[in-house]
This record gives sequence, structure tokens and C-alpha cells, in this order.
Amino acid sequence: MTPPRPPSGRARSLRDYSSESEKMDGTGSWDTLEWTKLDSASGSGSGSGSGSFSNLSCLLESERVIVEGYGVVLINTDEAGTLLVTNFRILFLSEGTRKVIPLGTIPLATIEKFNKMVLKVQSSPRQSDKNPPRRLLQVTGKDMRIIVYGFRPRTKQRRNVFDALLKCSKPERVWDLYTFACGPSKFGNTNPKERLLNEYFRLLGRSSIRASMDMIEDGSFTLSNELWRISDLNSNYNLCQTYPFAFMVPKSISDEELLQACSFRARCRLPVITWCQPGSGAVIARSSQPLVGLMMNMRSNLDEKLVAAFCSQLPGAKGERRKLYIADARPRKNALANGAMGGGSESSSNYFQSEIVFFGIDNIHAMRESFSRVRDYLDMHGTTSSDGRSSFLRHGGWTWGGGNLSSMSASVSLLGDSGWLIHIQSVLAGAAWIAARVAMESASVLVHCSDGWDRTTQLVSLACLLLDPYYRTFAGFQALVEKDWLAFGHPFSDRVGMPNISGSGNFDLPRQSSSAGSFPSSPVRQSSGSAASQSSSSSHGHNNYSPIFMQWIDSVSQLMRMYPCAFEFSPTFLVDFMDCLLSCRFGNFLCNSEKEREQCGIADACGCLWAYLTDLRSFSATSHVHCNPFYDPLKYDGPLLPPAASLAPTLWPQFHLRWACPEEAKAADIGVQCRAMTVKYSEMQKEKEAAERRVDEISFVMESLSAELLRERHLSWVARESANRATKEYAALTRAVQSLGCKINFTTSDVEDDPRSSLENNPRRRNRHGNNSDVSVSISLMSEENTSGNPIGRVCEALCPLRTREGVCRWPEVGCAHVGSQFVGLKANFDAFDRLAIYDSYFQPE
Repeated sequence: MTPPRPPSGRARSLRDYSSESEKMDGTGSWDTLEWTKLDSASGSGSGSGSGSFSNLSCLLESERVIVEGYGVVLINTDEAGTLLVTNFRILFLSEGTRKVIPLGTIPLATIEKFNKMVLKVQSSPRQSDKNPPRRLLQVTGKDMRIIVYGFRPRTKQRRNVFDALLKCSKPERVWDLYTFACGPSKFGNTNPKERLLNEYFRLLGRSSIRASMDMIEDGSFTLSNELWRISDLNSNYNLCQTYPFAFMVPKSISDEELLQACSFRARCRLPVITWCQPGSGAVIARSSQPLVGLMMNMRSNLDEKLVAAFCSQLPGAKGERRKLYIADARPRKNALANGAMGGGSESSSNYFQSEIVFFGIDNIHAMRESFSRVRDYLDMHGTTSSDGRSSFLRHGGWTWGGGNLSSMSASVSLLGDSGWLIHIQSVLAGAAWIAARVAMESASVLVHCSDGWDRTTQLVSLACLLLDPYYRTFAGFQALVEKDWLAFGHPFSDRVGMPNISGSGNFDLPRQSSSAGSFPSSPVRQSSGSAASQSSSSSHGHNNYSPIFMQWIDSVSQLMRMYPCAFEFSPTFLVDFMDCLLSCRFGNFLCNSEKEREQCGIADACGCLWAYLTDLRSFSATSHVHCNPFYDPLKYDGPLLPPAASLAPTLWPQFHLRWACPEEAKAADIGVQCRAMTVKYSEMQKEKEAAERRVDEISFVMESLSAELLRERHLSWVARESANRATKEYAALTRAVQSLGCKINFTTSDVEDDPRSSLENNPRRRNRHGNNSDVSVSISLMSEENTSGNPIGRVCEALCPLRTREGVCRWPEVGCAHVGSQFVGLKANFDAFDRLAIYDSYFQPE
């Protein structure tokens, strides 16, 4: 069946169809699209693998179109276009150009919930027929955005899209995710177990040894140093299913003791080392809560021995051992309440040289509600919101109730009421406290919460980031996340809301339910008219979804704001990293533990997020947007210890504001501006170098031409001198010959080339033009008239000794003026020849 085509001509936007009465009364908070003027026959818009969009250049590998919707309006920005639901994402293409609109395009795995709504707009009775209810679909994302799509009435487009989202956004099995359909492609990578062992080797000071699969299979990875060792006790995940196959423990504790000690900790997550300080021997350890019971009187000698082993001897001190801090991430009252379920917290009297500290960080449910509130705050007070209106135009006035100062303060306080920044500050303060104890006191710290995989992971990984500059590089950040978050069992499937290996995720699948009311957390609730909602309910109170990892990434961004030159990566890298994680395009963060990922064969079946990000950077090197242009590793080669006064977090502009306030988010990223200037400077530098090379080439040519010109000038001067000398010689010869009563004639005649003759042997036969010629000289007698008129002849006659004073020749018979006897007269009278006085100076240049 041929899919329906969009109506001819550009669909009119919401603002083009606002009713006259709404403009007059000011009661319409939504601009109205005159739906009835659109062809309803073109509205079914559903089809599997439709050919009209199957060849889009924006489609990824193995991505296929499932449902199409034409004439859809993106209410947030009032743009009309085409909505496509693929097996990976919702694609929103602008009408005509088919350009992807980023705000309206969201991966299916990034969708937290979605609702169908019918909005009835109040209008006068005579206009009731012209304003049918608006068919809306609200999509709430896990990346701080709320999207609203408007569909044409009397079509099945919205129903088809809604059904497709029900089926594809929350699959029942992990193998139904897009990443398995795509496969590893070109983004394969080494086994994560190898990378974990390489990080352990680095911490033990054995970086020269590289892990391999052979080493893992034969168990030869159990290396050690003077204090700590790598244990393979959990190689089959029999000890603890949520711990990695290998972990570091004190060298003085045997595997048998570890087996007995693990039963005293919740979920058998016994205390193990996650980071050790080179040289000093101080460590950061992690575990779950101890099972001390309601009366707080249960003890374990082996657990106490294991924890006491972290208090190793201080370097340079004779027998003195370091202090141990036990940091409980929970509020004290929560720790005591867990005693009713068998949990609780340690007693400092039972653990050697220890001190118990409570950080007061709330649980996952409080974080989830806080995240939801801050998302609603941004949608309400952003530049554009999910109701399609600027926050400055809502209520017909300013966003803060007409600009009243008290109303403004109350509105801004909503951000504080969300509690998000308070939670961020608590995590930052706890991590900074741990880092200070290790760096300043050389103390060891054991961190735990309830299960030891949420707040514990946040604290230990952030403290490691502060202490170890290696973790502030690209490679180190990957090693940190893979070690503390992935290997030690942070339940990503539960927290991100994806299906786990058992076949169904803890994230409640959305189901359609009818209820009257309005959007509970959207600016839509302030629009005029009534709204009936058919929502896909998401009972957050009964599931384990929570943005714990996003909260940690937010904390990292706060550190980057405080220390902009200490990190190799940029805030843009963190944003792209979070987008990749939430989209589930790659398999690194699927499932809840290392064991589950190994059972699913994630490393072999799915692409690697780290390889993808590395591939992006490979084309631009340090000029890529993921690289921090201010990075100075020499200046920040030690621990970062932020004082308490600096731990005042703010909204992360690049992530929190990118949808609600896109221009402000871009302006806040100084690194982007600096990078643009760096790229421009680099281009100008290249142009300068090219111009300098051109100048050098021109200078070389000019020098060559100058040298050639000097040679030509010299040859010209030599030729001119030769010509002058020849002219003078010719004049002298002419005068000499004329003095004898003769004249000389030079004639040239061309001679055919004779192949047997050589020009080299006859150089006189080549003239200046290179032609072969013969030069002949003839001397003839001058006539009497010419002789008498010749002043030189007259001089000779005056000097002739044969003439008398009267001018009469004494020897007229000689005929000295005749050519036949001119030399006879000279020979006959040698005295006259001597008096002629023709000197050599006649033939020399003057």
C-alpha cells in the first residue's frame, strides 16, 4: 500500500491560524491551527518500512522507519514537519527541506514517559465548529526536555505514533534494543575485563604489564605489591554477583577469610579497594552496609580484620598506623532505620582506629523527584516551553507575574525548592572531604551507603577524580567509569529505565489510562480551555528509575567550572557522553552488572561507546569540541582540593539549558568560543605560512632574475666596449688608409652551410645573428677629386718631401697618388716614409 503523501503546499503554522476572537479577547493561550482546512485523507500516515523515507541520509545503520506522520506541528517552536518513528528514535523533519529538527528528535530509550492529550479551546458559540479539539502528544525525556507534538484531527496519526512508542520505547527484552540490531559495526573494542585489569596494574605500580584474554583464562592476573593484591575469588561471580570478576584487597587477607567476611555485608558486597595512593599506602575502599541488626549489636571479627587491614603503616613512622574513616553516605536517621531490616552502620568502637562520618545524601527516590521538578522549572521558565510560548509572554505579561519583585523571587525560589543543586552540593562536599582526608592526612577511607552501588559510587569515583590527575584525561575518565560504575555493579538498567536480562525492566511500561485534568508539570496547565489527558502512567514511586549517574556527571561539570584547566575533556564531551548513554545506541551501559553483560555477550554483540567517541576525536585531534583548549596538565598534576566555600553549584548550562534556553547555553560555553578562535588562528597561521613560502619562492626568482640581469648588463658593457674599440680601430685604419690615398670597403655575403666545414674552425664566418657569412675587404684608389678634397691627403701632400716650396712635385713621374705605384713612391724615398709618422697610437682606444 502506498503511504499517504503530505498535503501540497507548506502546512500553516499555529500562529497563522489564531482565531479573531482570541486575538480580541486575549483568552487564547495557544495559537490555533485551522485543522479542518487540511486534507484528512492524507492523515493515516502509518506503515512499516515505508519507502518514502527509507533512503534518508540521516538514518543510521540498521535504522528503519516504522510509522510516519505528516503535517505534524512541533508545538515548542511552532514548526510544521514530518514525524517519523524508527526502531531507534523519533525523527522530526522540517517540511520541504527534510532537515532534522534537534529539539523534536529524541531516541526512544531517552523517553521517560509520553501522554496523549486533547485540548479544548474556549471560543464563542459561533466559532465552536471551527475550533476542533487539538490532538497533542507530550513526550518527556530523560535529558531535561519536554516535547509536545500537534496532530491533525480525524486521522489515526497520533494513535499510530502512540502505539509505536508503546511497543518500541520500552521493549520487554534487552535483545530488542536497537544496539543489537546495529551490531558492533566499526566501533568494536577490547574486552572490558582487560581494561579493568590494566587499571588495577596501574594502581599497583605494574603498568608495564598488559592484560590479555589468555591471562584472564589461566588466572595469572593475580599480581600484588607490598600491601595489596588482586584476587580472583569472584572469577565465576559466586562470591558476589554484582562485583567484578577481580578486585583488590589487602595482601594480608586470605581468600578464605574473604569468603567468611562477605556474609556480614549486604548483598555480599564486602569491603574492597577501589583506589590506592602511590607511595603513601592510603586507600579508598568501598562496600555495602554492615548487617548489624536492629539492636546494632551484630559483629564480624573477619569483617573487622579486613577493614583494619586498610590502616596500613605510615611511611617513615616507626610502627604507627594510619587512621581510618568510615564514611556513610546516608543521613544518620536513614542508617538507623535500615537496622529494622537487618542493616545499619558500623560502631567506631568495633573497628580499629576508625571514625564514623555521615554525609546525609538522600536516596534514589528523592533524586528522581528532584530531577523531575527541576525539569519542570526549566520548561516553565525557559525561552520556549512545551506550550509553544515564551516564558516572558505567559499570562499576557512577564513570566514573574507582571514583573512584581516578590513574584520574581518566588519564581526563582522554585529552582531551590527542586533540591537538585542541594543534592549536587552534598555529593561534591562528601567527595571533597574524602579527597582531603587522603591527601592531607594520608588516611584511608571506607565508603558505603545501603547497597553500595549508588551514593557510594558517586562519592568514591568523584574523590578519585579529585585525587588522581590521570582520571581527568580521556583514557583515565574511561577507566574510572568502567571501574567504579560498570565493574562494581551500578544497576544501569534499573536507574536508566531499560529492560534487564530477566526480560522486563523495573521501569514501569507506559499504559494508556483515561483521566480528566491537565498536565501536572507543564505550562499547558496555564493555557485557557480544558485538557483531557490520556497518559502513559509512570509510577515513579514504585520503580528504581533515578538519575544517579547523571547527577554524578553534573558534579563533574561543577568541578570543571571550578578548575577549567585541569581536565583534558570539555563539557561538550560530557553532554555527548550522556546522550550516547541515555540513547542506548551502544551496549556499554546495558544490564545491571558485569555478570549480566557477560551473559548477554554485550562486548561482542554491540558497539562500544568509547570507540565511537574516540573515532569522533580522531579527525580533529586537539581542535575537536570534546577537547578542552585550556587543559594544562603541568599546572594540575596533583590532587584538587576545593574549599567548602567554592562548592556552590549552579545549573549546568550545556546540559540543563540546551533545550529551554539554547542561546544562553551556547554563550555559557567559553570553550566553544575559544575553540572557534583557535581554529581561526590555526587557519590564519596556515595562510601565513603559505604566504611566507610564496614570498620565499618569489624572492628566489627575483634573486635569480637579478643575477641574470647583472650578467646581461656585464655582457652588454663588454659588447659596448668592444664595439667602441672596434669603431675607434676602424676610424684609425680608415684614416691611415685614406692617408695613403685609398679607401676601404667591407662587404658580407651569405655562404651556404657546408656540413664538412665546422663553425668552430671558422668563427669569423658567424655574424652576431648566428648566420653564416663571408666578410671581404676591398681597397681602392681614391679619385683625384676625393684626394684633393681629403684633408688628410692635403696634409700628406704638405708633408711629402718630394714637393717643393712652390708645391710642385719634384718627381712627378712617380705617380704616388696612383694605386699601382703608391707603395713604389714610398719605397723609393725612405725619408718621406719616415716623415709620414703613422704611430701605433692610432690603433689604440683613447
